[in-house]
Amino acid sequence: MHHNIGAHLSISGGFHKALESIKKKEGNCLQIFSSSPRTWQVATLSKEDISIFIQRKHSLQIDPIFFHAMYLINLADPGQTGEKSINALVHELSLAPQLEIMGSIVHTGSFKSKDKSLSCRDKANYPVLLKNIKIVLDNSPKESLLILENAGNRKIGQIIDQLAEIIEDVGNDRIRICLDTCHLHAAGYDLSTNESFEQFIDEFDQKIGIHKLAVVHMNDSRDLRGDLRDRHENIGEGHVGIEVFDHFINNSRTKNIPFIIETPGFDNKGPDKKNIDILKKLIQEEV
Repeated sequence: MHHNIGAHLSISGGFHKALESIKKKEGNCLQIFSSSPRTWQVATLSKEDISIFIQRKHSLQIDPIFFHAMYLINLADPGQTGEKSINALVHELSLAPQLEIMGSIVHTGSFKSKDKSLSCRDKANYPVLLKNIKIVLDNSPKESLLILENAGNRKIGQIIDQLAEIIEDVGNDRIRICLDTCHLHAAGYDLSTNESFEQFIDEFDQKIGIHKLAVVHMNDSRDLRGDLRDRHENIGEGHVGIEVFDHFINNSRTKNIPFIIETPGFDNKGPDKKNIDILKKLIQEEV
């Protein structure tokens, strides 16, 4: 099994440009926004756009591909933001299968609650979150995945127990998880030793199921562990520790999961070949 290592890249000039760009960087999987992440504007693609994308995807052999949902989404919001979040995700999850894209990676949102409890089930807006997720899933194609990302700040998903509660309470097999190494680090997870990594994967498997881990964001962090700040750094340049990336890439339970970088780039122009190469160098050939 060869490793899947890719990056989040720009769709400027057309969705297919991101495919050509990841090929140049010698990655083989991809993450893209479907539209600007900072507005509610949704993507519109012509039949021609779609066929060009699928044709390039096959000829360049880029797979899997994920959407990253817009930053404005808050599925725990009881008002207009919640409604807009539903519509945006239904649109994106409906577009995904047309482009042979797995689904959308989503920052679930925030309860905006002063209550310090780390359980979702204690939060006043938790029923809103569950209801909104169910509406999204009920109104989008069965083959598209809703992939919830862990949080590196005080938002929903700061600890994997929160993601486990959501998965259990929604009870729909289309929900998957994206783990981000920077966010895990920010939230205080220490994955630096073989023991701590195995222990974490055991915990994840027990609470969520390792088969539900769809993708891992490989990002270093500019901040110290447990700081609850989400600032990405290039691989090996931050505080996460190269061992953590090594564990994900070589552990038998995680090595076949797609890895996506969202690093600033060594020239500050976004995720680059150099970051991908650093990860590739960690791969231990099996004897």
